[in-house]
Amino acid sequence: MREFVIKSVVTEYDSVDELPVDHVTLVMRAREATGSAYTPYSGFRVGAALLLESGMVVTGNNQENAAYPSGNCAERIALFYANSQFPDQAVTAMAISGIDKQGNRTEIPVYPCGACRQVILESETRFGVNMVLYFDSGAKIRSVRSVREILPLYFDQSSLFPGDR
Repeated sequence: MREFVIKSVVTEYDSVDELPVDHVTLVMRAREATGSAYTPYSGFRVGAALLLESGMVVTGNNQENAAYPSGNCAERIALFYANSQFPDQAVTAMAISGIDKQGNRTEIPVYPCGACRQVILESETRFGVNMVLYFDSGAKIRSVRSVREILPLYFDQSSLFPGDR
């Protein structure tokens, strides 16, 4: 029997002002994107903003549907749009922000669901570029250098476990 320890490195910022300049804009665009989310059922609005390697920012937000689970998350909407409209451009960073039912930025950072983590991984793998991820909240912003930090036992065609290499 062997045990493996898997560690993740997460950076925490006290405010958006501590981020690199181009990433400040990214977080602000994610916050703006929450405004047009369609959430008549949960009231939980999420915005995502992507920084493409060209410097362009693409946004998305969650869209709910009465025929659950026909809606979709902000992260996947933004990534699928970017991949369909700019198929040759890697995404270098993503910011995710949320608004609660009371209309306030979430108390804790917003993290992507499992399906979104897998889609983010596919984008990183497709272009061979790690995507810096920012998880925004009213109190702090957390960041990781790659989705692999929050999805360590990921599924792809090369390896499923760090010990397999």
